Amino acid sequence: MFTDLAEFHRWLAERHEKGEYRVTPAPLDRLDGWSLDPVTGDLRHDSGGFFTVHGLEVTGSQREVSHWQQPVIDQPEHGVLGILVKEFHGVPHCLLQAKMEPGNINTLQLSPTVQATRSNYTRVHRGRAVPYLELFITRGRGRPLADALQSEQGSWFLAKRNRNIIVQIDEDIPVLEDFCWLSIDQIGRLLTVHDLVNMDTRTVLSHLPPALLPGAGRFRGPAPRPLPELLNWLTHHKTADRTERRSLPLAKTEGWRLTDGELRHDHDRYFRIVGVDVRAGNREVTGWSQPMLAPRGEGVIAFLVRHVDGVAHVLVQARAEAGTPDCLEIAPTVQCNPANHAHQPGVRRPRYLDTVLDAPRDRVLFDVVHSEEGGRFHHARNRYLAVDVTDDPTVTEVDGFHWTACGRLAEVNQYGGLLNVEARNLLTCLGFVA
Repeated sequence: MFTDLAEFHRWLAERHEKGEYRVTPAPLDRLDGWSLDPVTGDLRHDSGGFFTVHGLEVTGSQREVSHWQQPVIDQPEHGVLGILVKEFHGVPHCLLQAKMEPGNINTLQLSPTVQATRSNYTRVHRGRAVPYLELFITRGRGRPLADALQSEQGSWFLAKRNRNIIVQIDEDIPVLEDFCWLSIDQIGRLLTVHDLVNMDTRTVLSHLPPALLPGAGRFRGPAPRPLPELLNWLTHHKTADRTERRSLPLAKTEGWRLTDGELRHDHDRYFRIVGVDVRAGNREVTGWSQPMLAPRGEGVIAFLVRHVDGVAHVLVQARAEAGTPDCLEIAPTVQCNPANHAHQPGVRRPRYLDTVLDAPRDRVLFDVVHSEEGGRFHHARNRYLAVDVTDDPTVTEVDGFHWTACGRLAEVNQYGGLLNVEARNLLTCLGFVA
């Protein structure tokens, strides 16, 4: 445990110095352990594990563009994202780790206690065992506070889910050198630092009981709208959605081609699939190679917030993504990469984007840049914001959008499969950033 955050930052710097980390570019067609299928062009690991990159066609979408083709990461296995909680002198603390991921813009970020794919924890890579895993997969070792299967980025993953689990323990456990106990208040302050608390930690923290959080006031008060109304709105849009998707050979994916060892869009937009060679002295395997998805530009993820009779509400949307397991989930008010729309003059800008970007500073509740999952995405970053529009009469609830109380959103999040990962990340910020 740290007495202050200056002590934590010194510890983090020490972990970085001792890690012996190196990430270097590598051509996809000469990536160690990976092969491009000579017929389909799909990119696969030689073991048959981990993940595959193939093509995907989307039609019937009610998004700004209704039809497109793209590469997608297909990882049909459930990983474990778990955080241990323990009270010290009556104060809840979370056990987090300083974890290197090859896509992290700053190498080390704060990860959950356990962050492991099934291929990792079943040791397909023949590496070391994942520390603390047994505390999450063995029932009875602690008291579960939350446990849900949750989706990941539907724009880039195909039907990807991970188990988000929080377990409270009373027993004393050894703290390994890359791990540390942090209080809830300390985590709240670290969440205001760019690129520090990783995406997997943020999604798991969205399941903490709101009463424990520094921003607990945003989750209090009676929700004027009953729960069935939110579920009716979501189910209506799910059944009305006409999004269809089908897998394609990567070599037949329109608009994409392998160029100079990278898979790129013909106009160099959206994202690239790149290869990297990795060295990390403190990981379960100290060296490996892999493909990664590298986005073009920085995204904007935002909630509009208003207060109704003293109760905080957020404006959410029913959003379909190319790879979302159930096609459509509850998403933030704004979820986009503005650069992806700049070249399309005939296509409307995402709704409410300008409301967020033009908001007066005194109406912005938080504004921080966070990295996305560094195990699969290379230097992927989004700007996370919440903007108070209580006094703005121009913000109205249009089709596909719905005002719901923050507490109601936290309630439905406990069941999994309803909120997308971007909404869960924002929910964490609302709870932790006072």
